Amino acid sequence: YANAKIFKCPKCPTPDCYSSFNSKTEDNPKCAHCSEKTTLISHVSFVDCPGHDILLATMLSGAAVMDCALLLVAGNMSCPQPQTSEHLIAVEIMKLNNIIILQNKIDIIFKDEKAALKNYEEIQKFITGTRAEGSPIIPISAQLKYNVDTLCQFMVEYFPIPQRNFKDDPKMIIIRSFDINKPGEEVENLSGGV
Repeated sequence: YANAKIFKCPKCPTPDCYSSFNSKTEDNPKCAHCSEKTTLISHVSFVDCPGHDILLATMLSGAAVMDCALLLVAGNMSCPQPQTSEHLIAVEIMKLNNIIILQNKIDIIFKDEKAALKNYEEIQKFITGTRAEGSPIIPISAQLKYNVDTLCQFMVEYFPIPQRNFKDDPKMIIIRSFDINKPGEEVENLSGGV
């Protein structure tokens, strides 16, 4: 789980005008391109949903509290990989409609235009007929921070800000529970769960 802030520079062109910083960053940091003060556009929370089969229940629990999804696809591997398929299934189960697909590791295949295009076409074929069909596919390099500004732009412009009602009583969503009782415990000795 992580928080981030997305800022916009009033002078720089799109997508250079967008930048992201961790949530501890002071408001209105200077733009890396022109040193102009930026404006806070959005607060974003990320929940990493590991797709390994032993963590599938955890992944589905995390997905249950999400408004939008970033589907990360390794650009240097054929698509879909098993974990990618599981993540798309979770998107379908949770009925998420706001999805951005990230074609990651583009730096590894950047010099081979055919490899990048082939991977892009595999992604397009993979999402056909799903909730992700028609979603933007953004080539990125997480390691080199390539196209992060474009991702920030799409997150601000493509993901709607959910309407929240702060006047109603809060609702707590239980995403996991643990039984703290020993197997075979007598009813009168049972304790609650965590």
